[in-house]
Amino acid sequence: MCGICGKVSLNPQGTVSESTLRAMADTIRHRGPDDEGFYTSSQVGFGFRRLSIIDVGGGHQPISNEDGTVWIVFNGEIYNYKELRQGLIARGHIFKTHTDTEVIVHLYEELGEGCVKELRGMFGFAIWDERQKSLLLARDRIGIKPLYYHLGKSALVFGSEIKSILADPDVHAEVRPEMIDRFFTFYYVPGEDTLFKDVQKLAPGSYLTIRNNRVEVKQYWDLSFHPVERSMRAAEEELTQLMEECVGMHMMSDVPVGFLLSGGVDSTSMLGLAVGKSNHALKSFTLGFSAPGITDERPYARLAANTYGSEHHETTISFDEFRDFMPHYVWHMEEPVCEPPAVALYYVTRLARQYVKVLISGEGGDEAFGGYPNYRSMIWMERIKSALGPLTPLFSQSVSLLNRSLIHSERVDRYVPMLGSRFPSYYYGKTSSPFSYFNNRFSEIYSKDLVSVIDKEYSASPATRYHANGTRDKVNKMLYVDTKTWLADDLLLKADKMTMANSVELRVPLLDHKLMEFAASLPGNFKVRGFTTKYLAKKVLEKRVPQEILNRKKVGFPVPYSNWMRSELRSWVTDILLDSKTIGRGYFQKSAVENILDENLKTGRLAKEVFSLVTLELWHRAFV
Repeated sequence: MCGICGKVSLNPQGTVSESTLRAMADTIRHRGPDDEGFYTSSQVGFGFRRLSIIDVGGGHQPISNEDGTVWIVFNGEIYNYKELRQGLIARGHIFKTHTDTEVIVHLYEELGEGCVKELRGMFGFAIWDERQKSLLLARDRIGIKPLYYHLGKSALVFGSEIKSILADPDVHAEVRPEMIDRFFTFYYVPGEDTLFKDVQKLAPGSYLTIRNNRVEVKQYWDLSFHPVERSMRAAEEELTQLMEECVGMHMMSDVPVGFLLSGGVDSTSMLGLAVGKSNHALKSFTLGFSAPGITDERPYARLAANTYGSEHHETTISFDEFRDFMPHYVWHMEEPVCEPPAVALYYVTRLARQYVKVLISGEGGDEAFGGYPNYRSMIWMERIKSALGPLTPLFSQSVSLLNRSLIHSERVDRYVPMLGSRFPSYYYGKTSSPFSYFNNRFSEIYSKDLVSVIDKEYSASPATRYHANGTRDKVNKMLYVDTKTWLADDLLLKADKMTMANSVELRVPLLDHKLMEFAASLPGNFKVRGFTTKYLAKKVLEKRVPQEILNRKKVGFPVPYSNWMRSELRSWVTDILLDSKTIGRGYFQKSAVENILDENLKTGRLAKEVFSLVTLELWHRAFV
């Protein structure tokens, strides 16, 4: 696992300064503290920081083919590289290392851009072909590894992190105000655009090429939700075999591997499936809180560790540590993201770094197999709507008024407005901010200047375009949308940035593309059945995961940030949000910010909005 960066002049006579490359690489030293490397040749330059995992002594990058005409910088792990290497040697390729990086170089010689389709793993890489004067940038299918680029008039600059791109003196940090609405719609920034003007994400499952000064982005892979007819028994057998295979492949390492335990089914199953697959003693790590209203994950993590015999370590954090890390959280995330558990992930990874360089988590199981309660709720909502027949928004408003005057149920108040809405709208409305485009309240908080530059359809476009994915199965439709947005642009971003902040590689076996393709081939009722989420996965794991964990209610990874912002951190939050510098940015109405703070203080219902406002301001102070 590493950090990569580089620059390609669009002028064939242009040059790239090594001092610029060094400045770019220095900003991402945390991604690779073990080694550095650089390559420059006429119009191209590559920079590299290494975290040594495979072929610890021989994996220096950048690395080339035999005659030095093809060069690569690579971030990630290719789990089928040994198999690919054998085939390449049989075809006459000569290797000087035992790394997966060099396999990609020779595979490119054979297949060109088509090499990406043969790779099984997580990756972001750049290849310069001196013969053709061409560049290839590629990102893995699911988006486990990030890759950003800036396309200017005279050059393309890329990096594993945005801050490496901003280290180029020719690139300036400018805000795209219209993206603020996208952030407040989803609590993160889905899609290829970022809050930085002219800085984009290379989309998962895509590659970018520069040839003859022409820049082109192509998608080489996508999930296809076309159910394959099979029995439940056959599906169980296939999934069992795939999970065993994926965990075994992800255990590949020349250094010890540890496990992040959240107390849930997915992370517990990863530990259980790893037993007997490593030459090193298994180690596990978790973080928990002893706070009112917060589920402490530590007892469940201990149960998993005791069940499978791992050497277990725990930690916790205080509100002081949470507050003090917030500026660093923003610096590492690089874009505003409302993800308080990311702070907890940083601290548990910091603990793990004392023992291991590689961690495995259960990230992705919910998006693959339908694990969120939201999926079950939406399916039942559709059944209720079908039984009641066509309803109008006025009907929903009437029921809401009745509830508020007589029943006083928060759950009813949350779901009834959806009765009069079409499925896509209320699905996004359920998972987005109450002040978003989907809930028609954005004008309550934005200034007139901001309202004048935002485009509501544009803000919603990443999710809405993925909704039209060809499948009629509503469970699979929701899974596809969440895989392409929430998973790629929030959860995996958090996972990569917070673990790499501590120079730790995170691996996610449940996001192996073969396993994801299998999950996509299942009908929705294999995933959500009745009131049971993750139905098939739980059947496979019912004899492998302790019943107390298998049958517990899903709670996510709780962090008491909401309580802290209304008590110990109240003055800190208020000082930031009502500071003259914050208000002076001109994005929000001061009275609206005050109302949000007051309402959250009374009810705690706007904790995400408050955290998002704080994160956005800290982001401005760090980058702009």
